[in-house]
Amino acid sequence: MKRGNRVLLELRNIYKSFRNNNGELRVLEDISIKIQEGEIVALVGPSGCGKTTLLNIISGLLFPDRGELSFREGLRLGYIFQEPRLLPWKSVEANIAFVQENFLGEVEGKQIRERLLERTGLLDYREAYPAQLSGGMKQRLEMVRALAIRPELLLMDEPFKSLDIGLKYQLQELLLEEYGREKFGIFLITHDPEEAVLLADRVIILSEKPTGIRREILLDLPRAERSLKNEEIYSKFEEILELII
Repeated sequence: MKRGNRVLLELRNIYKSFRNNNGELRVLEDISIKIQEGEIVALVGPSGCGKTTLLNIISGLLFPDRGELSFREGLRLGYIFQEPRLLPWKSVEANIAFVQENFLGEVEGKQIRERLLERTGLLDYREAYPAQLSGGMKQRLEMVRALAIRPELLLMDEPFKSLDIGLKYQLQELLLEEYGREKFGIFLITHDPEEAVLLADRVIILSEKPTGIRREILLDLPRAERSLKNEEIYSKFEEILELII
């Protein structure tokens, strides 16, 4: 894939620790990552190594102890959490419209909402409330809400982790459709090496705590041609697996 030459996000020498009953817990140490326009970067690592902590620093929910974080000016940032963070007092459509308000005009916002709701089978539920939706419908709505602002960079914190296989592939297909349409950047945290090698342009592998970057793997094969049956892809899948177990 031809990537843009504009840097959307850059982390430089990020450190983060937390205090606990045993003293200081060193979580992130000297993490440097750059994400360019139109690039899909997957972050994998052992459970509990600080992947979500890093994403929370990027989103502004946490501050690093040391290091620098910079975004392209005016960057439009979307976020998909591990579990849906829907507003229970708002309808399906109102949940989407709420996040669009600061980014899109009314007409454009409505067009995008209707297209994505129809694409995900939620159009007939536009007036329903989150409590009336199944778990799978909530996950679809969570992704629609993030995509509906037309993000320039989408942060994803293991959004496919707890999904059944059918819904997982449906949402991955939707993600890649919208990516093909808009060419936004994606920073995907995942515990799944298969997901990483099938979706990403680059895979960054983290170590155990105190967490640093162990290796970076490039994937140049077009996504449509990728499969674990492909020798090159399977080799990189095995390489990642060996580094995180």
